[in-house]
Amino acid sequence: MTAAHSGTPVYGLTVGVGLNKDQPIFDAKGNLTPEVIDASKKFNAAALRAHSAGVGSMLPDYLARLSMVLRLNTMLHGQTGAQPYIAELYAEFINRGVTPLIPARGSIGAADIMLASHVGLVMMGEWKARVNGVEMSGGDALAKVGLKPLVPQGKDMLAILSNNSVGTAYAIEAVRSARQLLNVSPVVFAMSLEALNGNVAPVLPQSIGVRPFPQLADSAKEIRDALIGSYLWHKDDKRALQDPLSFRTTVYTLSESVRALHDAEDIITVQINSSDDNPATVLNADKAYQDSSQVAQYFVKDGAISGGIFPTANFESLPVALATQRLTVALVHVSHNSMRRSLHLEDDHFTGLTRFLSAPGNKGHGFGSLHIPFVALHAENVDLANPVSFDIQPVAGGIEDTGANNDHAARRLKQVVDNLNIIYGIELMHSAQAIDLRLQADPQLALGKSTKAMFTAYRKVVPFVEQDRIFTPDIAASQKFLEGYAINQK
Repeated sequence: MTAAHSGTPVYGLTVGVGLNKDQPIFDAKGNLTPEVIDASKKFNAAALRAHSAGVGSMLPDYLARLSMVLRLNTMLHGQTGAQPYIAELYAEFINRGVTPLIPARGSIGAADIMLASHVGLVMMGEWKARVNGVEMSGGDALAKVGLKPLVPQGKDMLAILSNNSVGTAYAIEAVRSARQLLNVSPVVFAMSLEALNGNVAPVLPQSIGVRPFPQLADSAKEIRDALIGSYLWHKDDKRALQDPLSFRTTVYTLSESVRALHDAEDIITVQINSSDDNPATVLNADKAYQDSSQVAQYFVKDGAISGGIFPTANFESLPVALATQRLTVALVHVSHNSMRRSLHLEDDHFTGLTRFLSAPGNKGHGFGSLHIPFVALHAENVDLANPVSFDIQPVAGGIEDTGANNDHAARRLKQVVDNLNIIYGIELMHSAQAIDLRLQADPQLALGKSTKAMFTAYRKVVPFVEQDRIFTPDIAASQKFLEGYAINQK
């Protein structure tokens, strides 16, 4: 408010937002009369309403609540310039089970202004919320938990809506799911290698060491470790010198996916532990370039307190969007290899087992059609890997002419992970069936320590296929198994 009183134009405080940045709210002299303050309150409330235009279903409560946790954390860095009661309301909503209904879609990733605004509506006693799962009006929600409505003014409106909390919540959910998928990946692949009677040579340190890409040696070691004690370490004249590429190159698809995962996690860590406010309110701001009259106008001083209010582009979500897109692309390579491996495991030419992995007494179809779902899902994944971060049209009168579609990119990543868990689940159905057939032929056949543990646990939820049966429940059970299977974290 010191900046406003000095007459300095401040985006969203003394002037409007977007194309209306040239429309003053306070008078040119910065006089904070009761009339001006009342105008600020009306402007803030109206702007929150006007920016509440989301579409589609509402966010699930856990994502809506995560978005509030994220915004509270970024607010506590102190760059918002908002009244403290807003931070208190975020904390009270989180602690007392108040969850504003936030539409799931409608952001272009240049801050989730059309979505996060709904939190502000509930803070004012408007819109709708769920209190411990029970839906009610925003006013009733505040009354139920004993909170007074917010009267936003000054920079409060921008503090509530100009942030990427929803898109970041999407990204966290997607990346977290990807981590679980990649945690189980070395063992899933190792089981398929045992199912094939495959060659371990491509993951040997001697092979990997001549091409020292980052993460490659670690991913190869994870696969080797999963195969400790396996029969694959014993020479077999029936074993191929070189397996299909979808087996031999999987160490690369996994290592690149893990690298992309780590990059996404690092980027998100910065995002959730810093301010994406515009403008940024900076106490004790660096004095660099203050001798320039252009820069000097951003600095303010009020007694012992000094700092500045700086226009920023920190709402830009491109780092997160690019990181999630990179991870999406990497995982679609994983998807491709998994699809191809399962097709090979159905082929008696590659496995030396029965065609379509039919049990000896099964005169029916076996796994002869089971490949169709994962081929369809992989086709979806290929489409979902297309980047969306540059597909933006100018808005707000042309001044807001770029964005990153962070929310959209994160949702696509999550869908790829979900599809890949199903594709992996069907691969697990194939590899477990093939391993059982090998064990029937040789009960002394040794599996790796980790592959045996996964195989044994899996067989408790999806049994061996003796005769043709409905596979839909098996696919769902396989997906659920992988999503909850515990592997030591990377």
